[in-house]
Amino acid sequence: MKRLKKILSVLVVMMVVFFVFLFWYQQRYSMDRVTAYEVNTPALENSLLIATQGSDFKNALTQELVNYYKTRATYIKVIDVHELTEIDMDAFNAIVIMHTWENWKPPEPVAAFIEENKEQRNRMVVVATSGEGSYKIEGVDALTGESIIENVPQYVNKITDRLALLFDQNP
Repeated sequence: MKRLKKILSVLVVMMVVFFVFLFWYQQRYSMDRVTAYEVNTPALENSLLIATQGSDFKNALTQELVNYYKTRATYIKVIDVHELTEIDMDAFNAIVIMHTWENWKPPEPVAAFIEENKEQRNRMVVVATSGEGSYKIEGVDALTGESIIENVPQYVNKITDRLALLFDQNP
């Protein structure tokens, strides 16, 4: 009986340690929420939605994209990825979605939005970050990588190149 108590005690301690680790990991590595904002007027020729999560890398990338497009006759709306379910795809010429893989999957609102709008994936630029740097949603031509702040300029160039094609197609 004493042996069973010891085994159960060890199992309980291991479970508690495991759940404490999960809580710590979620607090340490989960993405912050982004406060929505708009730049320029919706009446402009081009419109860009940026749906993102809050992190140093994604915040820097978002700021660089906003700085690039705010002087180029482009209406820009920035939202948190959790607000994607409320977005009408037809209201924008192009959509940039920046998300992190958490627990080996993209955030549910991102996956749902992409699935619901799969016929219009050609109007989306998806940036997926992960620890390994290669995870992406199947069937989506995404830019993938790790969240390395020094790589922001390269990502901005890749994203703006893709957006230039979209804005040329959808004036």
